[in-house]
Order: sequence, then structure tokens, then C-alpha cells
Amino acid sequence: MEKKLIISFDEYLDTVEKLSIEINKKYEPTVLVGIMRGAAPIIDILSRIFKLPTAYVVIQSYSGAGVENHQGELIFSRDISSIANEKDFKKILLVDDLSDTGLTLNKSIEWLKSYDPIKNYIKEIKTACLWKKKSSKFIPDFCPIKLKDDPWIVQPTEHYEDINIKKIIEKQKG
Repeated sequence: MEKKLIISFDEYLDTVEKLSIEINKKYEPTVLVGIMRGAAPIIDILSRIFKLPTAYVVIQSYSGAGVENHQGELIFSRDISSIANEKDFKKILLVDDLSDTGLTLNKSIEWLKSYDPIKNYIKEIKTACLWKKKSSKFIPDFCPIKLKDDPWIVQPTEHYEDINIKKIIEKQKG
């Protein structure tokens, strides 16, 4: 079994705050674009800190019976989900939870640059994530934690992968 890095909710929030400080020192994005699902809580926090509009790109990348299975083919949604105006996409901060292999971040940049409604407005795309694994070939612009190995990162809400609504109903009855 591969090594696991278990992240508490407090550690998670602290890491997002460190990321926000790193971004604030060097970049003034005009929109935050999150890669779903991993970036959702990060984007929520960053949008509150920076008071910026948000957008989401839904990408399916992991496949298999268990959470820890390998990265499969990347499948992009047809459209971005956003309340931002096209002009807001001038300076994009593309956010994911981690840079595992780097493939998702690389392909997401390509996808954004070719996405018709916004491609002519984009002047700059910078990237941010909470963790970069050692074997990742992608170097994010902003990343507070660069790991010396490649553990499976167990994030604070990941246990919900193994829980269905029936288990939650039973838990809440007690």
C-alpha cells in the first residue's frame, strides 16, 4: 500500500491561507478558475479572500473501483460554469488541489486557451495548488507545499467517498 498523507481540516485551511499569501505577493488575478472537484473548497475560500468571480471546469481524471486507483483519460465538460463575464478572464488563476502528474493542469491550460467564449480575452494564466508531488512534471506558479515523495493525499472530506446517504441517515439518527 502506498504512503498516505492525512490532512486535518485545520491543516487544510492553514495551507489555503499560505497559498493566498503567496498569490497576493506576486499576482492579481481577475478570475479564479477551479478544476472540479478538488479545487471547489479552495476556490470558495480564495474567492472570499480576494473578492473575485469564480468559474469551474469539470474534469474526470481518476477511474476505477477505489479512490486510490490510477489516473485515467481526462474528460472535460462541454462548458465552463461561471457567473463571471468574459472580460473577467483577462488574468486567470487556475486552481487545483494538487499537482499529481501535472497532466490535468497542463491540459486545463490548453482547454482554457481554446475555449471559444473566453479565449480572446485571456492575457495570462497562472496556476495554483496546495500540494505538488515529487514526480509531477508540472510546476505550479503558486504552491505552498512541495512534497519530497508521492503519497496519496487524504483530504478532510475524502471519507465521504466511502459513505452513502443511508450511512449518513443511520449516523444522524444516533
